[in-house]
Amino acid sequence: MGASISTTSGRQSKLLGLGVHRPERVVTNAEICETIDSSDEWIQTRTGIKNRRFTKPEENVVFMSIEAGKKALAASGVSAEDIDTVIVATSTHLEQTPQAAAKVAHALGTKGPAAFDIGAGCAGFCYALAVASDLVKAGTAKYVLVIGAEQLSETTDPYDRTTRFIFADGAGAVVVGQSDETEIGPAVWGSDGSQADAIYQTIDWYDYITTEGAERPWIRMNGISVFRWAAFEMGKAAQKVIDAAGIKTEELHAFIPHQANSRITELLAKSLHLGDDTVVANDIEETGNTSAASIPLAMEELLRTNKAKAGDTALLLAFGAGLSYAGQVVKLPTL
Repeated sequence: MGASISTTSGRQSKLLGLGVHRPERVVTNAEICETIDSSDEWIQTRTGIKNRRFTKPEENVVFMSIEAGKKALAASGVSAEDIDTVIVATSTHLEQTPQAAAKVAHALGTKGPAAFDIGAGCAGFCYALAVASDLVKAGTAKYVLVIGAEQLSETTDPYDRTTRFIFADGAGAVVVGQSDETEIGPAVWGSDGSQADAIYQTIDWYDYITTEGAERPWIRMNGISVFRWAAFEMGKAAQKVIDAAGIKTEELHAFIPHQANSRITELLAKSLHLGDDTVVANDIEETGNTSAASIPLAMEELLRTNKAKAGDTALLLAFGAGLSYAGQVVKLPTL
């Protein structure tokens, strides 16, 4: 089963099952370039992206979360009625209230669990997983459904060449439950609010509704700032995650970073001096950057293609708006 993750006293937690939802609509670089001044070659060279998925009108964050949640429950063997907490990590649920998690919990047939959303940008899934793991370890929850879901096709300007070619849609979910052994390591997380304007919303909703003729809010990004921060800071964060888990880098079966940019992934992998047998997730090529959904989607791709298997030891590392980051070492779940 691989490396033993460092333990703390009391009950432990594990990933019991994984499920994802990938929208059917495939959007090529050529289609993206119909509205922005770019090219397929430029996009692939700078990001590694060839295609991405965009939603149909009915596939919003709640819809995708439900679909991914159903599959995660089936894979885990846990009944919806036994789920006592639902957490949805998202920045693109387009209703300020109610929270997406409450709608998802009801649709899945749960019995009125705690339900809340987490907004931590692209780091959201790892944030939510950390909270779920601690809830289980503390005895507050027995089974937690954790979902990362984003509909970035609706929050990025089709004519903005700094964001439109990068972001995409999708959802991934895991069930977290109790374990006799540690299978979810301690979370290492943080933020740098001094760089909050590296990824931001163009106008807040109050100014939008009170300013005549204002353009609707869009997500904007300073790609160079994000690239530099991630490339030089996240390698150090990743090593802290490995150290917190009490394992050696060579004991990792897989490295699953946020699918932000293939060049960032390559730099991070190189800085960690990963073993030759350690597989590095590269789901961005066909999926794009799905923010809080990218970690579970990349995890699913590794398991589905047999590049990794259930029980393998994997390093998760997510980073993005805030600028925030989070990571943990886990044993991979059943698909």
